[in-house]
Amino acid sequence: MRRIDINLSSLKETRPHEYLLRFLFGGTCTVLAGLIAKRYGPGIGGLFLAFPAIFPASASLIEDHERKRKAEIGSDGRRRGRMAASLDSAGASLGCFGLLAFAAVLWKELTSHNAYLVISAAAVVWGLVSGALWLVRSNVRR
Repeated sequence: MRRIDINLSSLKETRPHEYLLRFLFGGTCTVLAGLIAKRYGPGIGGLFLAFPAIFPASASLIEDHERKRKAEIGSDGRRRGRMAASLDSAGASLGCFGLLAFAAVLWKELTSHNAYLVISAAAVVWGLVSGALWLVRSNVRR
């Protein structure tokens, strides 16, 4: 079984303007979701709020970082950058299925149980579903 690793060293590579880009993109998506909810109701607006607002900015930044890293050693890093961005998108996709499970728990249980308990349980379900899908994906790739 393969472990899930967290690499905090990549935080040093991210520049302030990149955080600003993520913040602006996420904020814009949230405002648009609010406008859609105001016009078409919260059910439709909520679907757009679930859009992973930071992902598009993240994917392009990951590709850029990898390309620059390869350029430092005199190599064209476009292929590696695209591969890194595609791996990130695969993880984001698995996380979206976890988000769907989170939403299902909230939808079914929130009106009849304690909100703190339901949100906590939904978060655990999100982690379990995403982690289980990651394990399945990593075993299928072998």
